Amino acid sequence: MNSTIDYEKLKLFYIGKEKIEGNSTPLVYKNKDLLTHAAIIGMTGSGKTGLGISLLEEAAIDNIPSIIIDPKGDMTNLLLTFPNLNGSDFEPWIEEQDAINNGQTLKEFANNTANLWKNGLEKDFQSTSRIEKLKNSADFTIYTPGSDSGVQISILSSFKAPTKEVLEDNDLLVSLVNSTVSSILSLIGEQNDSSSKESILISSIFMNYFTQGKDLTLEELITLIVTPPFAKIGIFDLETFFAQSERLKLALKLNNIIANPSFKTWIEGETLDISNLLYDETGKAKVSIFSIAHLNDSQRMFFVSLLLNQMVSWMRRQEGTTSLKALLYMDEIFGYFPPNSNPPSKQPMLTLLKQARSFGIGIILSTQNPVDIDYKGLANIGTWFIGRLQTKQDIEKVIDGLSSANEGNLNKNEVTNLISNLEKRNFILKNINEDKIKVFETRWALSYLKGPIPKEGIKKLMSSKKVTKTLKNEETNDDIIPKINIEKGITKPIITTNLSEKYLYGSQNSAYYLQPYLICSCEIHYINSSKSIDLQTTESCKIYLDEEMKTINFDEKEDLGNSNFETKERPNSNFYELPSFIQSEKELKNIEKEFADYIYRNSKLTLYKNDELKLVSKQNESLSDFKIRLQDRLNEKIDLEVEKLKAKFEKENDSIENKLSKLYEKLEREQQQATSTTTDTLISIGTSILGAFFGKSSTTTTLGKVATGARGATKILKEKGDVKQVENEINQLENEKNSLQTLLENEIEKINSSNLSSNFPIEELFIKPKRSDIYNVKLELLWKEQL
Repeated sequence: MNSTIDYEKLKLFYIGKEKIEGNSTPLVYKNKDLLTHAAIIGMTGSGKTGLGISLLEEAAIDNIPSIIIDPKGDMTNLLLTFPNLNGSDFEPWIEEQDAINNGQTLKEFANNTANLWKNGLEKDFQSTSRIEKLKNSADFTIYTPGSDSGVQISILSSFKAPTKEVLEDNDLLVSLVNSTVSSILSLIGEQNDSSSKESILISSIFMNYFTQGKDLTLEELITLIVTPPFAKIGIFDLETFFAQSERLKLALKLNNIIANPSFKTWIEGETLDISNLLYDETGKAKVSIFSIAHLNDSQRMFFVSLLLNQMVSWMRRQEGTTSLKALLYMDEIFGYFPPNSNPPSKQPMLTLLKQARSFGIGIILSTQNPVDIDYKGLANIGTWFIGRLQTKQDIEKVIDGLSSANEGNLNKNEVTNLISNLEKRNFILKNINEDKIKVFETRWALSYLKGPIPKEGIKKLMSSKKVTKTLKNEETNDDIIPKINIEKGITKPIITTNLSEKYLYGSQNSAYYLQPYLICSCEIHYINSSKSIDLQTTESCKIYLDEEMKTINFDEKEDLGNSNFETKERPNSNFYELPSFIQSEKELKNIEKEFADYIYRNSKLTLYKNDELKLVSKQNESLSDFKIRLQDRLNEKIDLEVEKLKAKFEKENDSIENKLSKLYEKLEREQQQATSTTTDTLISIGTSILGAFFGKSSTTTTLGKVATGARGATKILKEKGDVKQVENEINQLENEKNSLQTLLENEIEKINSSNLSSNFPIEELFIKPKRSDIYNVKLELLWKEQL
């Protein structure tokens, strides 16, 4: 038995053992077939979690990143990988009650579990080296939105404006806004009805901001509900359509979310940036698990909808590709994609199922509730993994879905019979890219399948990744801001210049103490026709003001942020003193000129390029997105070279298979019984792997002949006296098969090694604006509350 096969070198997922005429042979699946998406369906205890984890393990080993939505907590098991398979590795994750129920101590039960895993791996043609490879191939992170048990993710801090590609697709933009608004309303218990005045008002606010390319924070949304940036909705004035008193009640409901102490956990942590969730800085694939078991139903729906919308927006700014570049996995789709209702999650998921394959994104959906899935939507799925089902209704529903996906070209009676007789961990595989239905037993998972990991366990697994942010005194302005005499108070200085004023309050106090800042802004136009650059941007910053200041140092500028400024001061506002130049129009004009000069000297549009691949970043493309595009190009290059390699060796593979088939047809006719396990296993492994690689539909037939013939080989050959001759023929074929596989693996390894992203360095390319392309220079006075 060859237990060190590198399936990933041939871009194959090893997912289990196919059952052919009473025999089991390794089953491999082309990772590229996931571009047509997959569904895993089976009742509790059918083994669907193990199958899902096996698929994700194979993807990680192939350096394919995954974003995983985990409503139950099972997928966190992907972090329980123990290459040494010591009992002490398992012990911290064993439930004491399980040991007691088995009449064992915790240590004994852990040792037995380690042995169980070792034996399971060996039985399925695997070794501990695959666990080590999995552990080192990808970066695994558990994110816990709304909780600090895992790595925190900031998802309520802002609703990012969609990309240009989404804005130019009105249907997609409307769908994204409607889904976002529905999820927000679900948080506060409002009915999910797109025709309600609440939905129309909030949708109008989002459309107003998004079409201007502006992000929207939840705090801004609450304010804008009370004072929208428009006077009419449709033909009616705002007050007639939705009275202010009623708008205030809606705003207060949303404000209760912010007022809740748990709100803090929703806005701290990493930003919800899809590109950063796929690869780390070194190009290693990430496995980003979003554990949401701790959230209530409305919070889960809100998060899932928001994440799916972010996926759609990110996807649409990618270039098309024919290679699998990422997976989106949802462990339990029950309630998120129903047949007879339209929750916020349904439309973005449907968009992804219809469009994601063109952008190299594969989607895997799992469920134990077949009757609560919109099978018309799942008609876009090309691979079905079907396990044990509970009721006749479930079986009928699944067959209807399969018929839709396969355009009715399905033997329903055959499938019904197969499903009805499935054992645990056994699945039917119907792949639209293959002709035949297969039955297989899932392989042993490399990860320890403990079941849902509680908060404390997640906290332990993520302890090294959670960074505690400490504010250093020198990084704040506390030591340079003069203290206000609260008892005396300072009235607002009179501004004699034409400087407009803005206010930024951060609390609801009885008194406010406001520090002055100078806001400097301008428009910059970057143009470079040879690189298709025509970009207009706004440069804004704020600069701390002190009454003793004589000049402005633009090197001390601070980010202005995406804040909701007020235009009128609140009662009981107290003010710091201003520097004298604020009162001089001439000096302010000089500051405007100095700011324009500073921008001219220091501003540049940074692009990224790789000359060998002739790739240059787009004008709005981040470095992380450019790295993904570069990786896509390399994946396509690898696929093209592998296809050429396949064509080169296909004839030789066909010749070997034909020889095997003819040899065992002769033996099969003798109808004798004997055992030749080693020959059977070796030929089966080689034939299954190379058959999948070359895409031969005849592989199953050949394997059946091989297996049947091999069982009778020894006895028949002894009786005929020509054992040595035919054994030599068998050995020669085995050696040829193994040599061909080894040669292919080595050749593909060379292809992969020569196309590593590290071999294609990214260089920066700068585009500077002309002086005439810096315009609309503007100064404003900002009064910011000091908290």
